[in-house]
Amino acid sequence: MRIKPEIGERHTLSVLVDNEAGILARIAGLFSARGYNIESLTVADITRDETISRITIVTSGPTPVIEQIIHQLERLVPVHKVTDLTEFGEHVERELALVKVAGAGDHRIEALRLADVYRARVVDATTDSFVFELTGGTDKIDKFIELMGELGLVEIARTGVVAIARGREAA
Repeated sequence: MRIKPEIGERHTLSVLVDNEAGILARIAGLFSARGYNIESLTVADITRDETISRITIVTSGPTPVIEQIIHQLERLVPVHKVTDLTEFGEHVERELALVKVAGAGDHRIEALRLADVYRARVVDATTDSFVFELTGGTDKIDKFIELMGELGLVEIARTGVVAIARGREAA
């Protein structure tokens, strides 16, 4: 029986897995087979010996659906631990974006002014374009992109959300 996803609360899941070929495909397959949406997905090795990776998944759904996702992830063999950071408590989320903006004259000056307000760094510049690097929460990045849309937005590249629990304890 397929569970039809409903609009629900946004959840950030941290999944610790063995760093092996195919695990990302298995996790993505779990989501797609059941009709769950992945809003953001990032993966990175987190150990010196490259044996463990952290997968950060942002998804939305009502509580029973999120609980089912967590239980199904926990049953996958190379998964060590699944933590719903949203339920765990306070956590820090960040995303990185590269935003290319082309323009001249007043649009160019306004793009630089807004970049300063949003603490975006210029990482590449030509006589008719900039590439800005911006880190922060998803809402901040969305707003910056919206503003740049009026000034000559050309292209966007985003990393997706990375997250970690606050405080001394590991999630």
